[in-house]
Amino acid sequence: MHELIDPIRRRAARILGTQPVPVGIEGGVFSISFDDFPKSAWEVAGPILKDHGVLATYFVAGGLCDAENIGKRQFSVEDLLALHAAGHEVGCHTFDHVSALRITPQALGAQISRNAQWVAERLDGHRMTQFAWPFGDVALSAKAVVARHFERSRGVRDGVNLGKADRNNLQAIGLESRRLPHYDLEGLMARTAQNNGWLIAYGHDVEREPSPYGCTPQDLLRVITLARQAGLAIATVSSACSMMAAARA
Repeated sequence: MHELIDPIRRRAARILGTQPVPVGIEGGVFSISFDDFPKSAWEVAGPILKDHGVLATYFVAGGLCDAENIGKRQFSVEDLLALHAAGHEVGCHTFDHVSALRITPQALGAQISRNAQWVAERLDGHRMTQFAWPFGDVALSAKAVVARHFERSRGVRDGVNLGKADRNNLQAIGLESRRLPHYDLEGLMARTAQNNGWLIAYGHDVEREPSPYGCTPQDLLRVITLARQAGLAIATVSSACSMMAAARA
């Protein structure tokens, strides 16, 4: 039954209940994000990001700490502390990494609150202002819940955010080795720069032999290089929001 209903619910959430916000910064901006997050997204990706002066957004699900997910070892508290100290952003991915299509809005609110408390207890009161929908599952009934807690929320629908975007379902591209060859990355970067847009990439593990949802170190380096060649600023999700707000002021 889910196979029949879920696509309809996802489509409805893309069309209905939107809260359009202006998107625009001179020359465009590119954000890199990691979901869940696997240990390699810090131990392997972290040094690459540091070498190139890039800060990323890590969407954390506290319930995955020290666990295994998609066959990959997940982050530790030490990893979380280290990346936060290095200036990377920590965002919310629910506590138990649960689809909004599988729980009530009330249960989603509880998941958000539990994750907020878990992160705040470990990061000296840090308050997460950005959200990423687990599995990219956006439910219409859940959008209002998420909007009450977060400045922006990122989905997984392919595309560049141009002109205006739904603040509760930002478009993005998959930072996944199996998908990257099917994107015209140079074209996407150029379109973002020429239209003062916002391109967001989301990934998971970063390994020489990644999961279907991850990428190789070379893939990560390539998107950073292409963004720089296109003249895009590279910023965390929150920093990109701040840059766009300042541009409108």
